[in-house]
Amino acid sequence: MRDLLPKLSVPIGADNIAPLSLFDPSTEQVWLEIGFGGGEHLIAQAQANPTVGLIGCEPFINGVAKLLAEVDKKSLSNVRVHHNDARDVLERLDDASLDRVFLLFPDPWHKKRHHKRRFVSHETLDQLARIMKDGAEFRVATDIKNYCRWTLREVRAHGIFEWQADTAADWRVRPDDWPGTRYEAKAGREGRVPVYLTFRRKSR
Repeated sequence: MRDLLPKLSVPIGADNIAPLSLFDPSTEQVWLEIGFGGGEHLIAQAQANPTVGLIGCEPFINGVAKLLAEVDKKSLSNVRVHHNDARDVLERLDDASLDRVFLLFPDPWHKKRHHKRRFVSHETLDQLARIMKDGAEFRVATDIKNYCRWTLREVRAHGIFEWQADTAADWRVRPDDWPGTRYEAKAGREGRVPVYLTFRRKSR
């Protein structure tokens, strides 16, 4: 946290951020993970996709420390971190600059009076629509049925993203290029069945 985080932190200032400028010149795409938890998914994606830059946002120190330890252990150069709310980054990124966004097992905020705190909302979808390229993927995973329904309703009402599902297997089965997380494993142990939603940003 003391030595590595300052080197990998996303600079949040008054100016907009060009995501590709944060990484090696050979980087071809930039992906964003919102709330990476313990970092298992982000680390696996960074290892499997060396020409992709991964930006991870996570407010909790334990998750950030675990991610940084793995980045250091595996000598990964294509990871950048924002140790705070992802909305800080969303507001600063350039238009049409991201190729993929992940929101995996977000806090469902179960109580109805707290639903306004859920990450998927018209306001955040507006920001994602702005910073994602045409055709970019927005991947959402949850093991909470109510949050799944909420997400589908909010995304459909927003109108800029298309759900990429033709059969039930498209949302029941995790794709091969979608690494699992500890939260997914916990859901399985506790008898909850995750769903995997993939949306694509429509052309401007």
